[in-house]
Amino acid sequence: MTLRDTVWRALGTVLDPELDEPITDLDFVASCTVSGDGVASVHLRLPTFFCAPNFSFLMVADAYDAVSALDGVTRADIVLDDHHASAEINDGVAAHARFVETFPGEADAELDELRRYFLEKAVIAGQDRVARPLVDAGVGPDELAGLTLGSAPASRDLARLRLRRAALRLPADDDAPLLVHPDGSRVTSAQVPLHLRRARLTRLGMEANGDLCTSFLKTRYAGTAGTG
Repeated sequence: MTLRDTVWRALGTVLDPELDEPITDLDFVASCTVSGDGVASVHLRLPTFFCAPNFSFLMVADAYDAVSALDGVTRADIVLDDHHASAEINDGVAAHARFVETFPGEADAELDELRRYFLEKAVIAGQDRVARPLVDAGVGPDELAGLTLGSAPASRDLARLRLRRAALRLPADDDAPLLVHPDGSRVTSAQVPLHLRRARLTRLGMEANGDLCTSFLKTRYAGTAGTG
């Protein structure tokens, strides 16, 4: 594996916080190159010129952290193109500044709570992704309420759910219940139907937003493609 491949893999760990999808899968990486002396140059692009600065900042900062931490990378140049706040975001991330420092007089809070909010949504949506095939197969509320992460069928969605729960410091081991409230407490059998309806609506909303972003990006950058 080349260093460029390693950088690309690291970029695959960076998520659009609202969509809970990797920026590589979303085609947000316009280009990715690594020089012979280890300088990684990454250009990011977003669906619209006016994508929210807070989401944009998180992705650029996370990409910088992921790439600069790699062995063999001597410098990470992460650049957001074609955005109304590109200059501020790029300069702030390069200077290792936080969000409020990057937007003085405009931002009044850091982005930790925003990140947590979207992680919580991802956990709710992830429960629907894992439980929906079981519901469709006829598994009832009592059995669903008793399922643990270890007893649920192995899948990519289950692995992703474990990661999101671990990021929130919620139980993610094999003995942890599959269906949980935002505070990590178990969903009872009586609560399962409403809980899963809410989880399904959350998932559908995230996927609809993802489809919209994909459509905007394709229209904005018709005839071009990110480098995989």
